[in-house]
Amino acid sequence: MPPPTTAVVFDLDGTLVDTTYLHALAWWRASVDGGLDIAFWRFHRAIGMGSDQLTEDLFGGDRPDLEAGRAEQFRRLHDEVRLLPGARELVTAVADLGHRVVIGTSGVAEDIERSLGLLDLDDRLHAVVSAAEVETSKPAPDIFELALERAEVAPGHAVVVGDTVWDAEAAARGAIASIGLLTGGHATNDLFTAGAAAVYDDPADLLARLATSPIGSLR
Repeated sequence: MPPPTTAVVFDLDGTLVDTTYLHALAWWRASVDGGLDIAFWRFHRAIGMGSDQLTEDLFGGDRPDLEAGRAEQFRRLHDEVRLLPGARELVTAVADLGHRVVIGTSGVAEDIERSLGLLDLDDRLHAVVSAAEVETSKPAPDIFELALERAEVAPGHAVVVGDTVWDAEAAARGAIASIGLLTGGHATNDLFTAGAAAVYDDPADLLARLATSPIGSLR
């Protein structure tokens, strides 16, 4: 019997592209323009949730005006978006190991397209799944579950790589092992508490230790 197909699901913002604090800044500026007085750190802690979860958590419900404001503020920051160290090389190495690579992100279409353009790895990606395709975004497991459905891989033969407690919680709810990166600004212990099996500094650090990581143990 052939070995089961395996998959690695990568979050995008804060995991492969250095956008966590830029998104927090865009949300904060939109909230100020909207007449709200919410401390910046609260936006940082919420990045990684989908907009549906973030607006409920910070604003008490849907705020299409603030979502539109965030989008406009983030467009002004587009030129400051950079890949995280080792991001492209990590995805390439994982694909070369034979794992199906899927992007599972809470981002919106315009931002996803720009980030994927920077990565320039379309030939390595099996699928891209966004919050727009599921009923509930992170920390619900829907995005990662759909990612594995697209990859035709069971949860026990996959690993999620993310940078927030919301990624780790979503993976845990979907019974998927996860790796945390410190690039989202969450503490190591918080990532472990949320369910991460291992934590690394950034994509380059994970790449350097790939063989001994949970990805190296995939069968």
